[in-house]
Amino acid sequence: MIRSIALTAFLTLLVCSCTRGSQHPTTQASKPQTPSVIQEQTPPPAPAETATQQTENQQATAAQEKGDEPEDDPRAARGDAGLERLAQLPADQQLPAGRWKAGQNYDPLVPAQPTSVGPGKVEVAEVFWLGCPHCAALEPFIQSWLKNKPAYIEFVRVPVMWGPAHRAHAHLFYTLVALNRQDLVQKAFDAIQNQHQMLFAQGDEDTLKAQEAFAKDNGVSAEDYAKAYNSFTVNSNLQRAEQLTQRYHVEGVPLVVINGKFTSDVAKAGGQSNLIALIDDLAATEHKH
Repeated sequence: MIRSIALTAFLTLLVCSCTRGSQHPTTQASKPQTPSVIQEQTPPPAPAETATQQTENQQATAAQEKGDEPEDDPRAARGDAGLERLAQLPADQQLPAGRWKAGQNYDPLVPAQPTSVGPGKVEVAEVFWLGCPHCAALEPFIQSWLKNKPAYIEFVRVPVMWGPAHRAHAHLFYTLVALNRQDLVQKAFDAIQNQHQMLFAQGDEDTLKAQEAFAKDNGVSAEDYAKAYNSFTVNSNLQRAEQLTQRYHVEGVPLVVINGKFTSDVAKAGGQSNLIALIDDLAATEHKH
């Protein structure tokens, strides 16, 4: 009975916790939606096309939940300042006219954040949570993109660090990275969301035991997992993820951050495929200068 109650609570957490501080998931019926991508000089669509576009916009909006923000949220001022700077960019440093709109499809990150890539490289970071179904839905698109992305793009993942469950799953992620078993990230998505393995518990010791069992099922000994789990490298990465969650002003996942300067998500881009295209365009613009 206790296990059933805990499982039900966990499944509720998965549905509701892809946004920070929101007690209720955003639904399509709660807010009127507007198209995420606007094409200039395009004639009004026919009724059938309008219905199709509305469906696509609904799917995109549902792909990332956002918490309510107060009207006096200081982030609004940061965004306005960033948009003013974008408007002053030389023409050769702006995105192709008519496809992507600053403030609509992507936002400036103010202040811009430093990246960890070398000269001539552009960093693309995905802020995610292993327990987020929207992140899992984006994962196939990310994996396909990684096979063909430009060589100058360096992709990094940043696990969001909001609460105990997020931190436990971040610890799992960085431990797998330390073990050079990034191939198990997709299995972790599947274990948490489809097999209903929580992979975290109320106490650190029980969390470690649950994750050791997952590792053992996938060919990693409990001893090796525990050693990496408690390593200096993993703890340092967790601290950095905590800082980046705050610096990126993460209110919903998945969130992409391009070169520490711009942020976007599935809803803003208008769908998973559009988000990949937007990433490429923003990264290409950054690579030019």
